[in-house]
Amino acid sequence: MSTTNNRAYNFSAGPSALPLEVLEKAQAELVNFNGTGMSIMEMSHRGKVYEDVHNEAIARLKKLFAIPENYEVLFLQGGASLQFSMVPMNFLQEGKKASYILTGSWSEKALKEAKLFGEPVIAASSKENKYRNIPALSEIQFNSDDAYVHLTSNNTIYGTAWNEFPDTGDVPLIADMSSDILSKPVDVSKFALIYAGAQKNLGPSGVTVVIIRKDLLEKENKNIPTMLKYTTHAEGNSLYNTPPTFGIFMLGEVLKWVEAQGGVEAIAKRNVEKAGLIYNVIDNSNGFYYGHATPESRSHMNITFRLADEELEKQFLAEAKEAGFVGLNGHRSVGGCRASAYNAVPVEACQALADFMVEFQKKHQ
Repeated sequence: MSTTNNRAYNFSAGPSALPLEVLEKAQAELVNFNGTGMSIMEMSHRGKVYEDVHNEAIARLKKLFAIPENYEVLFLQGGASLQFSMVPMNFLQEGKKASYILTGSWSEKALKEAKLFGEPVIAASSKENKYRNIPALSEIQFNSDDAYVHLTSNNTIYGTAWNEFPDTGDVPLIADMSSDILSKPVDVSKFALIYAGAQKNLGPSGVTVVIIRKDLLEKENKNIPTMLKYTTHAEGNSLYNTPPTFGIFMLGEVLKWVEAQGGVEAIAKRNVEKAGLIYNVIDNSNGFYYGHATPESRSHMNITFRLADEELEKQFLAEAKEAGFVGLNGHRSVGGCRASAYNAVPVEACQALADFMVEFQKKHQ
């Protein structure tokens, strides 16, 4: 275990590590929040105490992520998986096409849902290369009259990430940023809509953040259920129905923690350092470990790798678990190993994993 209070080295892909300081603060306030005699989980979402928490979280996210004034920040439910449906339901108009860039399982699932509502097309794909890379910008093909272009900014299963986003001009660019939001600075103005499940970098599971440009709301399909319209939540400040209040409180506390670390720029620098510790071991192992993603497409959030020997790989994972490392198994669909080094994973945990990998190689080479 990594600390004197028996905290694990948590490399889980999601739900994932939360900052210890945030957990301890939530623990201290769990039964009596701000002297109210109630937990934040017990109070009305219509009351001023919760409303202040809610609005402060929105304001803090806008500031930290440099979100322009012409965007709404929404707190929804249903995870990114519901957004796979909500996006085409709202914006894939009849007679239009939407372009999807395939870089892994989650973009495939988004495409599958879009087919239920219209005519999506594949603008680019790295599937033939087993999703080892992000397509080059020159490979992306879409039409100027498309309803939107959709991409997944970071691919948790395959360990790839976009280093540069395409310029889609007047065609709205929509991104699933579930696994790397707030891990590095992003020019939000390039996107018409960004969505992200909170359970990797923003807080606990149960909250989905949507950042949507206001002019896109005007193109929304009106003939869909009320709860599935973005305007419903924009007009109601995400309080149309009961929101996941505790999750939003926790999200706000995580944002305070990010501020205390020096903001997104400082977090990004640390994320590069953390991932580098592990990639350096892989790259200098003479093939004992080998990465899935091509170097130019590597993710700083999800480091995917394998061992040359399958039985030795099983032993590696077993010994790592025994040593206090949690969540290193690759996704069930691809196997192998995966270290998810999200924002709250400390440098010390990545150093400990790098040291373990070096020692394991020495024993078994």
